[in-house]
Amino acid sequence: MSRICTICARGGSKGVKNKNLKEILGKPLIAHSILQAKASGLFDIIAVSSDSQAILQTAEAYGVDIVIKRPAELATDTAAKLPVIQHCVTEVEEITDFVFDIMTDIDATSPLRNVLDLKNSIEILESHKDATNLITGSPSRRSPYFNLVEENSEGFVQLSKKLPAEIVRRQDAPKSFDMNASIYVWKRDAFFNDASIFTPTTILYEMPEERSIDIDSELDFEFVSFLAEKRGSLL
Repeated sequence: MSRICTICARGGSKGVKNKNLKEILGKPLIAHSILQAKASGLFDIIAVSSDSQAILQTAEAYGVDIVIKRPAELATDTAAKLPVIQHCVTEVEEITDFVFDIMTDIDATSPLRNVLDLKNSIEILESHKDATNLITGSPSRRSPYFNLVEENSEGFVQLSKKLPAEIVRRQDAPKSFDMNASIYVWKRDAFFNDASIFTPTTILYEMPEERSIDIDSELDFEFVSFLAEKRGSLL
C-alpha cells in the first residue's frame, strides 16, 4: 500500500509561544516527529504543512520530502484539523501525480510516541478490513462512569455516563481512554468521502500514559522535556 505521513504545525501558539520550534533534546519540537516518520521507513512521502516559513524551512532542514504552505483560512485558532490534513494531502498528490492508499497524520505536539507506535498503528488498521480509521489514546485518568462529572442544566453535578447498576470501584467501570492526539490513520475512502475523526468503524491503538502527553501548556512542555531527557531519544 502507498502511504503518506502529514505533520501539520501552525506558527501561532497561545499555550506555549513558538512551541513547534522550541527545542527538546537539542532539536526543534517538530524535528522529532519528522525523524520518527523517517526512521519508521513506512512512508512514500512525508509532508509538513504550515503557515510559518520558519517551520517550513526547519522541516526542509530535517529532510521532509515536501513542504506545503497552509492558506490563511486554515491557519486560524478555530480552523478544524481534518481540512488542514486534506489540503496537505491534496496538494502533495497534485505535486507528485500520485494517489495514496493510507493517510497518517502525526502531531508535532505529541512527540513521545515511538517508531513502534507508528508501525503498530498502521499495521492494525491495514489488517482490519472493516475499520475506516484509527486513533491513539491512553487509559483515561478519570472514568465517565465513576469519577468524571458534569453539571446539568440546573447546575447540579452528575456522572457524565450512567450505568444500569451503580459501581463502587473504578476498576469495575467499562474501559475508557484519553485521546492523546499522537497518531491518526485513515484509509483513503474514509479520509475523503466521510471525513471525520469518529466513524462507526473507528478503532483505537492503546499507548501508555508516558508516551501520550500532548503539549498544550508550559507545564506540558516541561513534562515532555523531562521524559525525553529520561529516555535520551524520541525515536
